[in-house]
Amino acid sequence: MLSTRTPSPGRWRRPACRSLWAVGALLIACVAALVTPPARADTGSGTPPVQSIGVDSRGTGRVFDGIGAISGGGGTSRLLVDYPKRQRDQILDYLFKPGYGASLQILKVEIGSDTNSSNGAEPSHMRTPTGVNCDRGYEWWLMEQAQRRNPRIQFYGLEWGAPGWFDGGFWSTDNVNYLMQWLGCAKKHHLDVNYLGGWNEKGWDAAWYGKLKAALVKNGYADVKVVAADNAGWQVATDMKNDQAFARAVDVVGIHYPCSEIHCSSSPDALGLDKPLFASESGWNNYLTGAPRLAAEMNHEYVDSRITGFINWPMAYAWYPTVQMQGSGLLRANEPWSGHYELGPTLWTIAQTAQFTRPGWRYIDSASGYLDGGGTYVTLQSPGKRPAYTTVFETTAATAPQTVAVTPAGHLPGGALHRWSTTLRSTDPADWFVRGADVHPGARGSHTVTLQPGTVTTLTTMPGGKGAAVQTSPPSRTMALPYRDTFDGYRDGVTPRYLSDMEGAFETAPCSAAPEAAPGSGGTGRCLRQAVTTQPIKWSRVPSPLTLAGDSQWTDYTVSAKVMIRRSGTASLLGRVVNQLNSAGPDHDNVWEGYYLKLSDAGTWSLEAVMPDKTTRILAHGDLPSAVPSAGTDTWHRFALGFSGERITATVDGTQVAEVTDTTYDHGQVGLGLGSYGSSQFDDLAVAPEASRQGGS
Repeated sequence: MLSTRTPSPGRWRRPACRSLWAVGALLIACVAALVTPPARADTGSGTPPVQSIGVDSRGTGRVFDGIGAISGGGGTSRLLVDYPKRQRDQILDYLFKPGYGASLQILKVEIGSDTNSSNGAEPSHMRTPTGVNCDRGYEWWLMEQAQRRNPRIQFYGLEWGAPGWFDGGFWSTDNVNYLMQWLGCAKKHHLDVNYLGGWNEKGWDAAWYGKLKAALVKNGYADVKVVAADNAGWQVATDMKNDQAFARAVDVVGIHYPCSEIHCSSSPDALGLDKPLFASESGWNNYLTGAPRLAAEMNHEYVDSRITGFINWPMAYAWYPTVQMQGSGLLRANEPWSGHYELGPTLWTIAQTAQFTRPGWRYIDSASGYLDGGGTYVTLQSPGKRPAYTTVFETTAATAPQTVAVTPAGHLPGGALHRWSTTLRSTDPADWFVRGADVHPGARGSHTVTLQPGTVTTLTTMPGGKGAAVQTSPPSRTMALPYRDTFDGYRDGVTPRYLSDMEGAFETAPCSAAPEAAPGSGGTGRCLRQAVTTQPIKWSRVPSPLTLAGDSQWTDYTVSAKVMIRRSGTASLLGRVVNQLNSAGPDHDNVWEGYYLKLSDAGTWSLEAVMPDKTTRILAHGDLPSAVPSAGTDTWHRFALGFSGERITATVDGTQVAEVTDTTYDHGQVGLGLGSYGSSQFDDLAVAPEASRQGGS
């Protein structure tokens, strides 16, 4: 993503970094000439003429590379893995099963680096120069699930950040080797990676791409295609034109968000490279209200720009609503405790193309263009002597019905065409991906159909389906209290259920015994350890390790946890967390609105509120009272925050240190944080209804 602003539902959101978009504004003429105006049949009756579209299998066009989506940009799929198996399988079927739901053909995943990449942090497979762990995180699991449903799905890996141990920074030989290890992990999971990129939206280094290409060939990954540069604008294509070594190293030109509301950009240099052009991150639409924008973009990308691969960010809205860009995705799946999930017309808009095409098909340029009454259409055909074909119409720019006549020629079949349509602004599932009556050929073999405004309609020789009824999801509900996790029921090195890391890596590990442990505190079983001790090469500005948990609708409760600070610094317990704030304070950090109880190894504490205006207000502070065991490193303490209406209490080791009144926040989830990168530990995270609070002990 290029912006960290929350998109307004139902509107096209342009990411903030748009200086490169000016390149595309000068290039409309170069692609307009590519589309041959269709013939028009005048009815002579005063009604709008029927637009005739000839679909000839002998027509030329670029190879179609697929429709996909992204799991990444930090934790966007984090909550999906925690769903009950039944609902989780249903969601995965809707995303990946061919001829069923979205039928995604490409899955692009983040190569984790333990640092925030917009919506969270994903674990790295290699936290030291010599330690490789191929089982961290959930992306391997997701890729395996996708491949199980669609053995032909293609995978694409991309970095947002990188580990801090690289010698020479991101564009280093260390990073090339890091990517080779990641590909080795993919092989251990029986996954073949098809595409590999550089650094998401952080520019490019032409020489580094040459080193990456050479390493791929040397290590047996010559079939992996290199994509450059996963940035906005087409300057990378001009750089390739002027640097033949760079051009030889790159197989696909991949850019982000190439479209405005009504047009998609390209460039003569990009078109002249004779390489596939991808919208390698695009979309960014609301799962309920973003379908009109998505339908227009998917067609315009080829009609305007000859882009042949479309990859939607994100795959699913599967993160907490306290994290930015809420609602984006093809479906909503962020209530694992209830199993509730929601589909919308956005997913079915993807299905209108993806169910009826395959990567390797070819566009027919003479049967792709602009509708007279507003909108666009694209036609694709399969390889072979008797090709299948599909024409997709979108009428988002139309104000009235319009009639088209599709006439196949050449080697295309002349029989009935199957018809599917989605009313893009409808909230009624009965209007999504509707199977209409087959369209039979009439006089002269034409298939005539009337297109309604605000729809996407597919005419195809291919079969398709809607899968199970969309009403199978359990009802939404607030996560029940009490909630407690002692972290003892996990193997080492995993992210516990419902925890979502925003920065760093909070993983299960054996508890460290404390030389001055408070009675009953720590030292046995498993704890939650922050595993990243070297600051990563960052993509986003989250200043230090932080993880979130629980339901944002919780109101009155007490949250408590045990903590042992290793080395020096502060640990934080968060409550009533409601929203992410971007560019806060002089360092333009990303922080979360809510209340923070901070405890330092020096024996001080503070109760703070991060305010909606991005300031921090100290509500109370002081030294630990004499009744509290001595502070310092390697000492276990339990701290607690209690909320009852406007009353907030702070407790350390059973002793109340503060009671204040504040009205800023009356609900929100919980979290744990550290002031710096270190291996401090937490244990026994508990959230109890306020009525059952027992002094935070």
